[in-house]
Amino acid sequence: MPDQDDSLLLYLNDAIATTRNKESLFRTVTEKLRLIFPFDAVTIITFDAEHQYRRVFMRDYLGELLLPDSIVQRNARSPIEATPIEHMVRQPGLHQYDLQELQQEYSSFQPFMALLASGMRYLTVVPLRTGGQLIGMMSLVARRQPEFAPADTDLLEKIGSLVAVAVSNTLAFEDIAKREQQKTMQLTLNNALLRIKERGELFHTIATEINRVVPCDYFGVRIRVPSTPTRAFAEFGKEPDGNFVALDEDRDGVFPEAEAAREAVVELFSRPGVYVGEAFDALAEQFVLLRYIREQRGTRSILCAPLHLEGEPVASLIMASRQPDAFLEDSLELIQSLVPQIRLAIQNVFAFEQIEALRTQLERERTYLIDEINDTAAARFGEFVGSSAVMQQVFTRVEQVAPTDTTVLITGETGTGKELVARALHNHSPRKERALIKINCAALPAQLIESELFGHEKGAFTGAHDRRIGKFELADGGTIFLDEIGELPLDLQAKLLRVLQEKEFERIGGRRVIRTDVRVIAATNRVLEEEVAAGRFRADLYYRLDVFPIHLPPLRERPEDVEPLVRHFLERFTKKLGKPVRGLRPRDLKALQRYNWPGNIRELEHVIERAVIASTGPYLEFAGFSASPAPEKAPSGNSGRLKTLREQERDHIMAALQRTGGRVSGPQGAAVLLDINAKTLEARMKKLGIRREHRAD
Repeated sequence: MPDQDDSLLLYLNDAIATTRNKESLFRTVTEKLRLIFPFDAVTIITFDAEHQYRRVFMRDYLGELLLPDSIVQRNARSPIEATPIEHMVRQPGLHQYDLQELQQEYSSFQPFMALLASGMRYLTVVPLRTGGQLIGMMSLVARRQPEFAPADTDLLEKIGSLVAVAVSNTLAFEDIAKREQQKTMQLTLNNALLRIKERGELFHTIATEINRVVPCDYFGVRIRVPSTPTRAFAEFGKEPDGNFVALDEDRDGVFPEAEAAREAVVELFSRPGVYVGEAFDALAEQFVLLRYIREQRGTRSILCAPLHLEGEPVASLIMASRQPDAFLEDSLELIQSLVPQIRLAIQNVFAFEQIEALRTQLERERTYLIDEINDTAAARFGEFVGSSAVMQQVFTRVEQVAPTDTTVLITGETGTGKELVARALHNHSPRKERALIKINCAALPAQLIESELFGHEKGAFTGAHDRRIGKFELADGGTIFLDEIGELPLDLQAKLLRVLQEKEFERIGGRRVIRTDVRVIAATNRVLEEEVAAGRFRADLYYRLDVFPIHLPPLRERPEDVEPLVRHFLERFTKKLGKPVRGLRPRDLKALQRYNWPGNIRELEHVIERAVIASTGPYLEFAGFSASPAPEKAPSGNSGRLKTLREQERDHIMAALQRTGGRVSGPQGAAVLLDINAKTLEARMKKLGIRREHRAD
């Protein structure tokens, strides 16, 4: 039937020339073929140029699903080597096969097993050539053995040539469309990179654009820095309305060993791959996390693409879907073509966030330093006055340890200048360009000290209306001065020890570990060895703080420093208060040198300030100041009774109250004189049994 054959060839040729829709075109080819040749299924596969891989281009089972998606995935690339396709590629023309005979030679080839199980017995393979190049093959599968005359074979090969042209054209059109699609998406992502700086908004845009071409239910980028757990950089889930929403990183924390489960899949996610259907199910049996998302979220497909960031971080883009065949090899190729833009997006976000973090920290430091300057305008290292031998030793130790990062413990009575030493250590260290952050551990209620030190997240406790940045985070790169460290509660001592040892902490109510580079300087007016023995201070924390101790002697033990200190304060307050220069009578100087100075240098400073304010004549007037002689030192070996620390503390507070007329708080109160918080002083007085009637004589 030459005329009929020619008509068929002309019809198919016209269809190929005029039809652009692949499904419509090959439905026409299948219908016309079945009019002439009996077969139950047709499959067209294509080859790469080297004939190493094959793809299913089109298949039509004429209403019957013979091969499940898990066996033959459309557009999925599979190797040809060691398969019957390798043998078929070598055949020059149309060839017929008995599937049972092929099955004996290729017993593990799953498509043949599935076809035989469906009752198929015979396979006719038509090579697809165009321009002399083999680009694929068309296979016709039948239950009954077809009878082909030589003319039929010739017609099938001619039809094969036409189909080859159609396949070649379709592949070319698809390639052009894919390139246009890729360029459009790259342009969209580039525009987003130029326009959007905020992490959440930028990656929401990226997820939305990619979803237009490769639909997914989950889009995420995960990053792991060496020696740290894997963390979500950006994660989004699709809502029922099709929009993406940001996901909480800790949403999986409810199932056991969530962190270990995430770490187990790091290697899997660090290489490109598409896992769908049964392949995903197999992985779900191997990895706890994949089994969890399959059972809890219905995930059936995942796509992984490594992002290859510069440096040591490991990053991967991960997409997931509830559809068992959501992703193809083409999907992975498209995503990998977008990797440069996504990698640039991550690098830009890192840079913008680092700049913003530095700007925020510098602003916080600026605000903090302005407050510090206003509060402690007089606390400069140049005012570290003292010519006595014991103070020269202090200066030497400060010079020795200041250039290092060594932890320093400053001890001494209240008012001896411990904060001044801390400032000197910071100002003469490599950290001097960053902030010196101070916190008085005795000035805050115990329940607030932890928040002050480490910060808290919004809603961490009643009253936590906003996130708070703690002093350790604020001091990153600088120095933190923990004054009155002996007042720190035991439970916080353990947390402080962790910061000193591990250089990391967590905000109250937070799960993110924050690393900090801080030099710690601590100070106390207590004898910490005695506090350790009494169980009020952790021994391990004490030894961690007492790396390089500096002890400040009380003023009564260095009377030779009184005169230079007096003249120093006199000069400062005369200028500050705009008062005329007044002289100092020798008898007044001797009285100041004989005084016991329970409040040490701070008390002397206040005495001189009051004298400068109150004096009207040519000399300083110390109205109301009674300089009682300093107690004589007991001879060596004296067995006279020593006062207990409690008695000494009580006498010290009573002396301060006497000096202030019983006033506890306010500018002229005992709390200022003793350099402690007024509420703390009230608590000490209650503990020591100092009642209101005892506050003043």
